[in-house]
Amino acid sequence: MTTNNRPAHPVRQASISKGRTPVQRASLVVGATFLIVGAGGFIPGLTTHYDQLSWAGHHSQALLLGLFNVSILHNLVHLAFGVAGIALARTIEGAQWFLIAGGVIYVLLWIYGMAMGDHHSAANFIPVNTADNLLHLGLGIGMLGLGLWLGARRRDLYSM
Repeated sequence: MTTNNRPAHPVRQASISKGRTPVQRASLVVGATFLIVGAGGFIPGLTTHYDQLSWAGHHSQALLLGLFNVSILHNLVHLAFGVAGIALARTIEGAQWFLIAGGVIYVLLWIYGMAMGDHHSAANFIPVNTADNLLHLGLGIGMLGLGLWLGARRRDLYSM
């Protein structure tokens, strides 16, 4: 019977000993952030013009942090993304999938917001404004980057 007396790779050992990989932790952090933002959209004070919060559409004049246009639908989407991020962080593959797919969705949402042009049209059903569009682009790139980079890093670390 042979035994492998090689010490574990230090980075791999650190990830294993903490119970979660970096991609899982990233999914948890992103998911928790979405939950906070989604809940914040329902809190007067964090959301200005709270009395003008509507179900959906460009008629909602509520602004999260006085900057980001929100509606009940918009807040529920953030809450759903938060729950998905936390639930999918239970597995490495789920966490990576959440970050990559979520990143693609947010880049597509940015493209939609930019292509819409007129933020006062019926097409602005979520609703979004310029600040939302820039945030969606940043979220999309950030989530894609985390999913691809940490996913590739995971393959490198755990294939040793």
